Amino acid sequence: MKNRDVTYLAALREYYAENKVLPSFATIAKMVGLRSTSGVSALVQRLKAANFLASTSDRRLAPGPEFFERPLADTVRGGSPSPSTDGFADTVSIDRLLIQNPSRTLLFSLRGDSMVDAGLMPGDSVVVAKGAPAKPGDIVVAWVDNEFTVKYLAQDKGGFFLRAANKLYEPIRPRDHLDIFGLVVGSFRKY
Repeated sequence: MKNRDVTYLAALREYYAENKVLPSFATIAKMVGLRSTSGVSALVQRLKAANFLASTSDRRLAPGPEFFERPLADTVRGGSPSPSTDGFADTVSIDRLLIQNPSRTLLFSLRGDSMVDAGLMPGDSVVVAKGAPAKPGDIVVAWVDNEFTVKYLAQDKGGFFLRAANKLYEPIRPRDHLDIFGLVVGSFRKY
């Protein structure tokens, strides 16, 4: 990839975020200031070679495997400020990081404050791997006595139960049944 390709790729990502489709060669030329579609064709070939772009079976331009990768910057301190390195250590795809089986992954919007001490706040989105095996200590989405809830799975001599991550809430011991719907594998929030 050439140096300016990073800028061109950023423009394509912005276009895709806004339109949910990649532009035509003519539109790409206008967007990035190239004078001909042959220049766009060369750009597209470089971005395909780097796995940022791909072609569909009907030869339309589509996002490639690396298109949604985001730069993973150096660390940032949560305490005292530290000098910036402005370095990017790697890239990461949020989907690849959090979703192993797309057909079995769901997002839930969290209500309530029973898991705040685990870092899960009201309004957060939790990523749930449906049907994934869970063990005591895991955060799960459970179906307990005909209601869904997000809690820690726990076990003692009396069997399995659910434990909140907030001292204000008592453990939940099923009266009738407790089924694990899925394993919480991640969460995110928008500020």
